[in-house]
Amino acid sequence: MTVLLTLDRLGVEVEDGPTLVHGTSLVLRYGERLGIIGESGSGKSLTALAVLGLLPPPLRARGSATLTTPRGPVDTIAASQRRLDGVRGSVVGAVFQDPLASLDPLMRIGRQLAWPLRRHRGLRGDALRRAVLDALADVQLAAPERIARSFIHELSGGQRQRVALALALAAGPELLIADEPTTALDVTVQAGVLQLLQREIRERGMSLVFISHDLPVIAEVADRILVMRHGHQIELGSADQVLQSPAHPYTRALVTASRQLEAHLPPTTASGEGER
Repeated sequence: MTVLLTLDRLGVEVEDGPTLVHGTSLVLRYGERLGIIGESGSGKSLTALAVLGLLPPPLRARGSATLTTPRGPVDTIAASQRRLDGVRGSVVGAVFQDPLASLDPLMRIGRQLAWPLRRHRGLRGDALRRAVLDALADVQLAAPERIARSFIHELSGGQRQRVALALALAAGPELLIADEPTTALDVTVQAGVLQLLQREIRERGMSLVFISHDLPVIAEVADRILVMRHGHQIELGSADQVLQSPAHPYTRALVTASRQLEAHLPPTTASGEGER
C-alpha cells in the first residue's frame, strides 16, 4: 500500500525549555487505522497537533511529519502556513474532544460547513447549500436544515460531535485524526458517535489516527497500535500483537488493567439514538 503519512523522529519541545515528546517514528499507509494509547501527559495529543501544524507557542516541533498529497509530499513541520491551509481539510481532517472549543460559537453551523466546501471543492450557490445539508445528513443528524441554522450552543453534546465530524470530512480528506472524540460524551452517545465514525472511515476508505486512553475503544477501531508514555514511543505493532503479546511492561499493565475492569462491568447495549 502507498504511504500516506511518515513520522521521522517527530518531537515536541518548549522553546528554551524541556522536551515533551522525544521522537516518534512510524509509517501510516492508505486505509490503515492507527490507535495511539497512553495515559494523560504521554504526548498523544501533542503528536497529533504537531502533525496538523497546530502547536501553540511556545511549543515547537522537530523532526518531520510528511503527508502524501496530490501536489507532492508536504512536511507539515516545515511547511508555510499557506501550504498548511491547503492541506488541512483536503488531505487531513481532525476531530477533537471538545467541539465547543473547535467550532465557532458565533457562526451558524451551515456557514461553518460551507467554508471548507467552498475553499477545497469550489462549490457555490445551490450546489453549496445542498452539499452542506448532505454533509449533515451523512453524519446521521436529523433535520439538517434546522441544524444548519443553529449555533453550536443550541445542540446536544452528541450533535455537536457529529457536526465536528461532518466539518472534518466535508472536503474529503484521506486521513482523519480523531483526538479522544468520544471522551466527553455519556456512554450511550459515545457508542453512537463511535459507530458513526467507524462507518464513515470504512465507507470512504480513509486512513485513521485515533487517540484515546481507553484501550477497549482502541481495540475496536484500530488495526495497529502505538503506545506512548512520558513522551516516548514505547511500543508499536499490530493490534493483535500489542493486545495479545505486549512486549513492554507498561503495555502489559494497560492490557491487564483493561481486562480486569471489563470483567467487573455489566454488559451494555447502546444505540446512540438519544443524541439526535
